[in-house]
Amino acid sequence: MDDLDHKLLALLRNDARRSVASLAAELGSSRATIRTRIDKLVQSGVIVGFTIAVRDFAQRNHVRAVMLIAVEGRGVDKVMRRLKGFPEVRRLHSTNGRWDLVAEVATATLAEFDGLLNLVRQIEGITSTETNILLSSPKNLP
Repeated sequence: MDDLDHKLLALLRNDARRSVASLAAELGSSRATIRTRIDKLVQSGVIVGFTIAVRDFAQRNHVRAVMLIAVEGRGVDKVMRRLKGFPEVRRLHSTNGRWDLVAEVATATLAEFDGLLNLVRQIEGITSTETNILLSSPKNLP
């Protein structure tokens, strides 16, 4: 990847729906060059998809949080399999340090959120959790 690829990716991260013509104009390249670059970035796996970002109030789930999870012993894989079964768990990350897992969760109401927390805390192997509700997201990245 060269400088043009990096600039192209930055523009696409900001607005994946931009036309090839507008990308080419901003980058000072031809439309054919930009189209070829995008195709190569997709084929090589650098670009794995295109998505949209919606405003928080337009999303179905209004209560969003990050849950930090400590797991007993070597039970991380088992706990991860259980957590993947919860539709409210949007993303799941393994990590290092004090916490073994980080789960991004979302529910429609605080009552549903409270229920989710209770269910997650009952999963065998989880020794402790810390949950932080996300209040705003000034910058959303795909």
